[in-house]
Amino acid sequence: MADNNEVTMKKTLGLTGLTMNAMALIAPGAFLWLTFVIQAGTGQTSPSMWIGIFVALLLCLATAVCYAEMAKLYPGTGSSYYFAEQSFLNHDDVWRWARLAKFIVGWASHLYYWIYPGVMVAVMGILCGYLAGTLWPNFMSATNPGTAFMMLIAVAFSFLIAYIAHRGIIGSTAVNIAINVIQIAALVLFAALALGYRTSHPAGSVGYQFDSTSGDAYNYQFATTKATVNGQTTETIVRDADGKPKPLLDGAGKPAPYLVTYPEKDDKGNFMSHSSAGSVVGIHNVSWAFIQATVAILILVGFESVTSMGGEAKNAKRDVPIAVITSLLVQGAFCYLFEYFAANYFLNSGYHMQNAVSSAAPIGDMMIVVGNAVFGPGGGRAFMLTEAFTVFLAIIGTTLSCMNTGARVTYAMGKDAEVPEHFGLLHSKNLTPHRAIWTLAAISAVVGCLGVMLAFGDAGAPADAAIKSLPPGFWSSFGYTTHDGMAAMPNSLLTVTLASNFGTFLLYGLSCIICMVAYHRHPKFSAIRHLFIPVFGLLANLACMSFYLIGPFLGYGTKMEPLLALGIAAVWACYGGIYFVRSSKASGRTTMVPRRTSAA
Repeated sequence: MADNNEVTMKKTLGLTGLTMNAMALIAPGAFLWLTFVIQAGTGQTSPSMWIGIFVALLLCLATAVCYAEMAKLYPGTGSSYYFAEQSFLNHDDVWRWARLAKFIVGWASHLYYWIYPGVMVAVMGILCGYLAGTLWPNFMSATNPGTAFMMLIAVAFSFLIAYIAHRGIIGSTAVNIAINVIQIAALVLFAALALGYRTSHPAGSVGYQFDSTSGDAYNYQFATTKATVNGQTTETIVRDADGKPKPLLDGAGKPAPYLVTYPEKDDKGNFMSHSSAGSVVGIHNVSWAFIQATVAILILVGFESVTSMGGEAKNAKRDVPIAVITSLLVQGAFCYLFEYFAANYFLNSGYHMQNAVSSAAPIGDMMIVVGNAVFGPGGGRAFMLTEAFTVFLAIIGTTLSCMNTGARVTYAMGKDAEVPEHFGLLHSKNLTPHRAIWTLAAISAVVGCLGVMLAFGDAGAPADAAIKSLPPGFWSSFGYTTHDGMAAMPNSLLTVTLASNFGTFLLYGLSCIICMVAYHRHPKFSAIRHLFIPVFGLLANLACMSFYLIGPFLGYGTKMEPLLALGIAAVWACYGGIYFVRSSKASGRTTMVPRRTSAA
């Protein structure tokens, strides 16, 4: 018999297991690969990429303190959902609002927890498409992988991760420990080589330039020829039979070396590269920083995931708060700030921000350039494939962690009959919320397919020449129409990312409020930890949410994607209100708690 209402979760997780599960969700190896291209395509705001991450990190640190403090009072399964219930029930003035509070928090959290895994499976589809195009260029374009192929990978990967999660948390923890060690080591290596490339290649020195068609980097200038198409004259690169660009020859008949420069903008005003290290960490524009933060939050979320595993922790009151803060400091304050600085500082005329906008994997392209410079011609591709394997592992870890977390929040609501009660059942053998896991797998597959459907829409639309050069076939070119047609459509990957991120800001803001409620008039109240930090976190979350509206109307960043994300959030909120009223009426439950239960 698979279902049993009486079985409970085993307490198997120590501090290491809890921390590693959260660190796997804040996976720097996966998200540098994933989010760089999304942030690069967010309008003209890309110069503020690093500072945007810093703003998001401050927001997350404030929220992490709130989660850690609430975990000290109320260790258990359900994270913010559970905290909301207990905080209100244990407060003398607002206990009647406990049911409504926990439902609002739980429902809002699903906007994040049910979309986020779909973003991850979409990224896996893009990664596999990029690798397939690198290994078999006649089958797939690495720069613009086939939509149907990416969808197939997204669906298969979603259910594979669900199977691992279904088997149990102990196996998941072992996987996450190994993945964290591997990806951090690989991350530090790439970042160090990228910094080394920039410092050893001053302006005017011989360096490499990347060619997206052949997927390789070369240390010579490319020979070009002029062609007139539809009355417009354009320069095209002269290539050999294998698609490799031919070198421009100098007066002595030798290949003219490529000289690296660091231009800030191109002739159209598009951002290209940073002229100095100070430019990388500079604000440039306050609005740009906040818009970048609305995307960057994706790479930092996950520290709160361990608060949903309190039921499986050996010493939840001691270990969960430590795991929350530690995971964010290691992955966010160290790994992300270091790797994003290195990647942005690396940008140059041979590989600039506009190259990143039109690529499926700009970090992979950078690895090829750096690898060729360090290991010699051809070494870059081998270096990229090795690093890509660690990214592959990192995406497995982060998708597994977010699916575990999301399923456990749904499980907690199912136990309370706030969502269909079958979600509150555990598998009798594996002791996992299997109904919630498999439901989330199906949702993730759908979201993943939507995410890759127009992953190169809007600013990332490929040129008509690039579309015509795609390998023919359903798996490699289906979905690519024309540049103008794709540029007029929203970027679907950015849209689902912003929708998930809006749910994150909403959840984090509500969690800051819950922390203030939990410690209001509490004997252990601290003005810094339980008032000033939560207020800062709440205001920071509200500020980021406001830029979903401010950005499009002021012309900052992109327009279609933030508004679509707001539409998704509005539909989810309306559906939640309707569901709450109908389910309450059907079960005979009241919105307000009729009588106060004993304190937990």
